[in-house]
Amino acid sequence: MSLRVTNIVQIFEEWAPQWIAWEKDNIGLQVGDTNNTVTRILVTLDVTKQIVNEAIARKAELIVSHHPLLFRPPSAITASDPIGTLVLRLAEQKIALFSAHTNLDYAQGGVNFALAEKLGLKDIRFLTPLKNSLAKIVVFVPVGHVERVLSAMTQAGAGVIGKYSSCSFGAEGTGSFYGSPASNPFLGKRRKLEFIEETRLEMIAPRGVLSGVIAAFKAVHPYEEPAYDIYFIENTNPNFGMGALGRLPKPQQLGDFLKSLKRILSVKALRYTGRLAHKIQNVAMCGGAGSDLLPDAITAKADVLITADVRYHTFQKASDTIALIDAGHWETEHVILKPIAARLRSAARVMHEPLTVFITKYKTNPIKIS
Repeated sequence: MSLRVTNIVQIFEEWAPQWIAWEKDNIGLQVGDTNNTVTRILVTLDVTKQIVNEAIARKAELIVSHHPLLFRPPSAITASDPIGTLVLRLAEQKIALFSAHTNLDYAQGGVNFALAEKLGLKDIRFLTPLKNSLAKIVVFVPVGHVERVLSAMTQAGAGVIGKYSSCSFGAEGTGSFYGSPASNPFLGKRRKLEFIEETRLEMIAPRGVLSGVIAAFKAVHPYEEPAYDIYFIENTNPNFGMGALGRLPKPQQLGDFLKSLKRILSVKALRYTGRLAHKIQNVAMCGGAGSDLLPDAITAKADVLITADVRYHTFQKASDTIALIDAGHWETEHVILKPIAARLRSAARVMHEPLTVFITKYKTNPIKIS
């Protein structure tokens, strides 16, 4: 067996599933055939002409990018358009393109966790756990068949709460039915009111995988017409979220922190607000444009928020409450390239498949500082 594009897609689906992405984000496989063989991958933040040429020179069959080339579904792909030219070149060279964007921002070990680890922070967690992403699914199962149904639902993605899996709750009760002449009941007889001892099996599942969970339990449920309920719940999702929050090993002055941040991220200049002598320890961050998380950082009692693309008036709002640092969009996101490469290499080793993963040698940041 050789690694195929579909295997790479699955690796990301297990790490940063597409259902958690911002609804208007255009992610996943953007160019290529899922059945194509993959032995060499180029990892990059952006897809440019330079990157495509590098992929061709390195004989890569797949480019994995953070920023999608096709941010919006195009109405046409033509050589008269710069993006269309890149798509056509990739297709001609049979190079696939896969993009993991906001789904990788919201995942554990994703962009924000990589940034926090790069800064040497401790006790890293999500700044804002994902909201409105969970549902509770309740299935009524005859006694003696619960384990099989639970297992199927678990394999389909239900029952994960934080660091625990196969989480469920069961309560015993009595169900009833009256089967029509056309029915074929698993227990009891048609055309008779039957009362059956059942277990009310409850599990939490991400809304994005509900259809798969329903299909999974129906495939193993003994009933001809299994009864189930779905409740959309407001619980935050501990497994995914926006931004990250961590703690410096010991407090330090903002001025010293700015110096170390410039060194760690190889940044020539930083935009910031806050007093240089102010002591900080709790650090919030959101790679890329994350200044909308400023209220969450304040609520979490962070001493500083690191992000990018900060507007003038956002600095004004922060100035009396929290230190705010604009460290650059590319600078706060390129830290994810090494973790992407490491995860791909590790997965290939587990599958005993040969795979060479390159991180681009080019800095794709379009912003220059003089």
